[in-house]
Amino acid sequence: MNPNQRVRSPLLQSARARWTVRIIGIAAVLSTAFTVWLGLWVTPPDQVQGDLVRLVYIHPGVAWVALYLAFGLAAAASLLYLWPRTRSLFWDRLAAAAVEVGVVFNVCTLISGSIWGKPAWGVWWAWDARLTSTAVLLVLFLGYMALRRVPAEPEVRARRSAFLALFAAVDIPIVHFSVLWWKTLHQGATVLNPDLSPTIHGSMAWTLLLSFVALTLVFVWMLLVRYRIGVLEDWLGSGELDAALRERQAEGVAPDPAGDGSEAAAGAPVPEGVR
Repeated sequence: MNPNQRVRSPLLQSARARWTVRIIGIAAVLSTAFTVWLGLWVTPPDQVQGDLVRLVYIHPGVAWVALYLAFGLAAAASLLYLWPRTRSLFWDRLAAAAVEVGVVFNVCTLISGSIWGKPAWGVWWAWDARLTSTAVLLVLFLGYMALRRVPAEPEVRARRSAFLALFAAVDIPIVHFSVLWWKTLHQGATVLNPDLSPTIHGSMAWTLLLSFVALTLVFVWMLLVRYRIGVLEDWLGSGELDAALRERQAEGVAPDPAGDGSEAAAGAPVPEGVR
């Protein structure tokens, strides 16, 4: 990246965009709190699983975010970066942000699944096709995050990361169809099953839908914040921040009435060896 080229980002320069991020964050908090209230105190227990069924308002939602939104977006952004007509470091930063947030949701998916599996199956972990393929997906994208920390030029790092993201994304359809391709302990889809016939109804169905909306809002908020951090990291890595600070200092320098350069010296950049 050219240090003399200003990084332009709506998330850094637009007040409207910053307020949009805040509003999404507030909506995420409120919808999540409403989901918790409905899931714990309003919806009834299941006839078979009892109160254990309340995990359905957490586990499918975090899995939806991790597998389809986060890692799917990372794969799409990586493909757009590799495509010459759309190549831009914007897509690389977006993919990196999506992967980091997706890893958090992937870990939550495995933890919530284990908590649900212990009373349902009698064990915390089973080498089930769905569980194993989800764990493999986590390992692949942890490798993606490690690869991004290997020192390299931004364009080289972006190209390597894009190829790895697309390779890791091959596991996403395997995770999705694992309950159909293999005999598995994990139950099939509750809503998006092959027959498109939901097996959940009433207040439980509406609470499940709300949990998907709430967790999607949480994902969008975390993604935007992480993207902004990525832009700031690029500033620090390219010397952009120092250039911006020197520009602000220069804007605040008053005219030198004495003509001896004393006022200009007060706002001059500090030499490299003194900092």
